[in-house]
Amino acid sequence: MNITLQEMEQLQKGTYQIVDVREESAYQYGFIPKAVNIPFAQLEERFGELEKDKTIVVYCMKGEISVEAAEFLQEKGYAAFSLVGGYSKWLISQMEEKTDDTPTREDIEISLRKKFHKSIFSKFTKAINEYQLLQEGDKVAVCISGGKDSMLMAKLFQELQRHRKFNFELVFLVMDPGYNEMNRKVIENNAKLLGIPITVFETNIFEAVYDIEKSPCYICARMRRGYLYSKAKELGCNKIALGHHYDDVIETIFMGMMYGAQIQTMMPKLHSTNFEGMELIRPLYLVREDDIKHWRDYNKLHFIQCACRFTDTCTTCNRDGSSQSKRMETKNIIAELKKVNPFIESNIFRSVENVSLSTIIAYKENGVKHHFLDDYDR
Repeated sequence: MNITLQEMEQLQKGTYQIVDVREESAYQYGFIPKAVNIPFAQLEERFGELEKDKTIVVYCMKGEISVEAAEFLQEKGYAAFSLVGGYSKWLISQMEEKTDDTPTREDIEISLRKKFHKSIFSKFTKAINEYQLLQEGDKVAVCISGGKDSMLMAKLFQELQRHRKFNFELVFLVMDPGYNEMNRKVIENNAKLLGIPITVFETNIFEAVYDIEKSPCYICARMRRGYLYSKAKELGCNKIALGHHYDDVIETIFMGMMYGAQIQTMMPKLHSTNFEGMELIRPLYLVREDDIKHWRDYNKLHFIQCACRFTDTCTTCNRDGSSQSKRMETKNIIAELKKVNPFIESNIFRSVENVSLSTIIAYKENGVKHHFLDDYDR
């Protein structure tokens, strides 16, 4: 029923097939090489895609849901086994194993200067210049969650500081809201590999929101933001930098229209309303997520997806398909629209730059609603 990493590696290549039964969103954050993604909720209708003449190795996040998946496949006549420890254990093993093609810090930095200069670094600096995100004398808390976006942002800030066009300070801030041991270890290992001197501080946010039934993710996000502002200010910073990218922006715009009945966007920078003198900036504002993934995979890097208690208990494996987020749903809709109109993403992005107030029925400014009839007969 179960198979260990060592046992899987001893199998002759080509005699086994690896199946990832987590949600597509989790798979996109990182997966075992050559693994096919068939979410658990789709396994009953798609198991016929697997090769019956091969041993099937099934994995999820921690090796829990994969046991059920392997049992199901065995009932269908497959030689199926669940990978002990799942993706988490494989990820740790990859970080501990050094090979000739394991990237060095220098390799990763060179890739940003050469291969990814146009697609990533130039767009990073363009956002900083276009939206005036950095000024002389700033001290920025670069907030690292452990995912691909924030880790890349940290490296880009280091690269920008290397150019020294003007003086600014950086603090690489990691808030531990209650990570499990594996997630904490992945973050620390990646920081060491990438040469990022992180400052870690601990909170009990996951414990505080774990039993909240209504909007726990919203409350968790608000609490995390507050703790980051507070710690950054304590360390003498006047700005915090978050790793939201171009795709986050267009998804937010689209989600606001579809689910919130409003037109709004994720701003490139914001003044804090609760922490005087503090500002939030988003330097990856113009960087595409596919380019971030390309950078990650090119350098053979592996990051955590989400470290909350819910994903810790393997819910990203998703038994029934009911937990798909609105953001993932929006991402899929945009991908379908792109098949018809290849400019759909840039059009969504530019739509909030080309708002014509003379054709808007109503809008809000500083909480006050304005209607076109207010001035219609003037």
